[in-house]
Amino acid sequence: MPRVILVALVVFATIYALVDCLQTDGRLMRIMPKPVWLLVCLVPVLGPIMWLVAGRSDAPGSRGLGPRPRGGNTPRRTMPPPGPRGPDDDPDFLRKLRKPKPDA
Repeated sequence: MPRVILVALVVFATIYALVDCLQTDGRLMRIMPKPVWLLVCLVPVLGPIMWLVAGRSDAPGSRGLGPRPRGGNTPRRTMPPPGPRGPDDDPDFLRKLRKPKPDA
């Protein structure tokens, strides 16, 4: 049973790396061109690891797992996003609740 799980894990990692490599724009790849990375991803165990560590770009807009910029380059959000989050935080909604209802 452990062998089956190990083989399934290797197959899953290979398929994931291959699909991720296919979907990544060739201009965002590091070290090698896209066709070479596709071949590297087919190497069991080492290929997917190499792709995840060295092949994926950490450029903005990419889905890479590479190192992120540190210091002043990292945007930080210190305030919550503007706007209401629920109906009880919406001033217009609360104003409608306070209005007297017309007699029908």
